[in-house]
Amino acid sequence: MFGLVDCNNFYASCHRVWMPEHRTSPVIVLSNNDGCVIARSNEAKALGIKMGTPFFELKEMIIEKKIIVFSSHYALYGDMSERVMNNLARFSPEVEVYSIDECFLKLDGFDDIAKYMTKIRKTIIKNTGIPVSVGAAPTKTLAKLANKLAKKGNGVCLLDTADKIDLALSDYPVEDVWGIGRQYAAKLISLKIDTAEKFRKMPIEWVNKNMSIVGVRMWRELRGESCLNMKTYFEPKKGMCTSRAFGKLTDDYQELQEATSNYASRLAFKLRREKLCTNVLSVRLLTNMFRKDLPQAFPSITIALDHPVNNTPDLIKAALRGLKKIFRKGFKFQKVEVSATGLIPENEVQLNFFKSYNDRNNKVSQVLDNLNSYYGKGTIRLASEGLVKKWDMRRSFLTPDYTNSWDDIIKVK
Repeated sequence: MFGLVDCNNFYASCHRVWMPEHRTSPVIVLSNNDGCVIARSNEAKALGIKMGTPFFELKEMIIEKKIIVFSSHYALYGDMSERVMNNLARFSPEVEVYSIDECFLKLDGFDDIAKYMTKIRKTIIKNTGIPVSVGAAPTKTLAKLANKLAKKGNGVCLLDTADKIDLALSDYPVEDVWGIGRQYAAKLISLKIDTAEKFRKMPIEWVNKNMSIVGVRMWRELRGESCLNMKTYFEPKKGMCTSRAFGKLTDDYQELQEATSNYASRLAFKLRREKLCTNVLSVRLLTNMFRKDLPQAFPSITIALDHPVNNTPDLIKAALRGLKKIFRKGFKFQKVEVSATGLIPENEVQLNFFKSYNDRNNKVSQVLDNLNSYYGKGTIRLASEGLVKKWDMRRSFLTPDYTNSWDDIIKVK
């Protein structure tokens, strides 16, 4: 039996934990640079606000309906997610963190699973303040389906019998089945296969002929045959990227240097946190493709490193070398991307017989990590990152850093 715990309106709920006065207000969370809506509370959904709606289109409604607006705060979401997942780890020996707000649990061997699911839900809400829904079924795909039904009910849904599964699938839209993409959904609906039950009743020969192996797995899972196992370990990443749009378009080379240094520094920290090193670094500049009145360019470069590294000075040096080669005058850039590929575990790095390697920069990076961990992120950094981030994201509705800054910790009087 697979259980799926999903946080309800996760980004909006994270803000409400620290601002309980907004628990009954319509809440929206905006994307980078306060561009468009990426999360909504139930109250905001009831007002008809759609995902991806540009912020400027909602300004009148925000005032009229007294909608609470927040800029995205990914450090806060990461910390709140970790709290939820740590609590969930207490309830099953097999746990798979599927995404920042979703987690699969193996529930085999537990007595009265329905009661246990209710206990899980109440515990998470009590310990973290994040509302969650819990669905359980014999397969992962059915557990996903059960979770969606739980959101429409009392927060818990158990599909443990054939009758319950048949009833759930009978009117469940096929386009909402986990793994059905837009193309397959359109194809199935055009053939009058508009529910999960109708899809499940199709012959396996038809599924094999008209859908990929993923479609066959979905078909089998809907029939109660488990094809997707629990992933209780993290697979090594094949690549990493740091990229955020600037708060304003810029053609200033110094600003681009500072942004590139900052992103390379973040990338280096991510690599060290995952205990990985990179062989290849890529740098890419992007203009705003939606500004038809401006010239467009998307130059990029890939740099093979002499030695697999994850230290900050070496990666910044390589990134700036790449930036210098691809920078073009006369273009206003909106974004820089710094990415690493060819990743290997840092304990498997082999030395190059023909090139010497000084690990001094590794020690410098360790000192940076220790100081920033103790005194707060960004306390000390390389000079090339600059003092004032003129290019930084626009976040006009940013909340305090409740979980990452001593100055922002809530004080109880």
